Amino acid sequence: MTSRLEPINAAKTFITVHFPHCQAAVLAGSIVRGEATETSDLDIVVFDQTLVSSYRESLIEYGWRIELFAHNLTSYRAFFDQDRQRAMPSLPTMVAESVVLKDTGVIEAIKREAKDLLERGPNVWSDETIEMKRYFLTDALDDLIGCQNRQEGLFISSTIGDLICEFILRTNGKWTGTSKWAYRALARHDNELAHQLVAALESYYRNNEIDDLVCFVDEAMLPFGGRLFAGFSRGKSNEK
Repeated sequence: MTSRLEPINAAKTFITVHFPHCQAAVLAGSIVRGEATETSDLDIVVFDQTLVSSYRESLIEYGWRIELFAHNLTSYRAFFDQDRQRAMPSLPTMVAESVVLKDTGVIEAIKREAKDLLERGPNVWSDETIEMKRYFLTDALDDLIGCQNRQEGLFISSTIGDLICEFILRTNGKWTGTSKWAYRALARHDNELAHQLVAALESYYRNNEIDDLVCFVDEAMLPFGGRLFAGFSRGKSNEK
């Protein structure tokens, strides 16, 4: 097995070998946050004006799994905008929290753009979007309440967990995420609320009890009108 270099040394060596003429490069992710585990990789973002377009690539070098995000000096902005539209600020967060590996005088401005975007938050949900999300949550709750199949119930409850995390965060103007990032985002917003959701899910997973989860979702939707089924409509033409 290839010996593993220290993370910063590995990242700097990678940049020296593969992008010797780039304008800037940063190291992000769990290594930088001090949250590294045995399966952590090196998230490296490169800014190279010679690149025609951005790309992502996964490699293994110097004993590390490396996730490379390569951009020129303008392409990253489209990804910043996409991340804001979907309320999942992957690239802005990486750039804002990163450690600089190389800089020719451009990274400070790019980091400032990332931090400004994070501070502004995601686009606000419209009333129409909130209504649609209430409908989806109501549908998922109805599926769980009527579920007679444990295997199906596990998937339904997982969907409810994702949907209600998104609903709480977005209706509070906060960034969201997927998988572990959904829980982390909810915990940053309200740690007690995150624990309550976990407890409600555990009640179903361990004891097949749905009451806590149903109550949690109902309480989260209540300020916005609660469950929604009758009267929900999309795409209907008013023409006769």
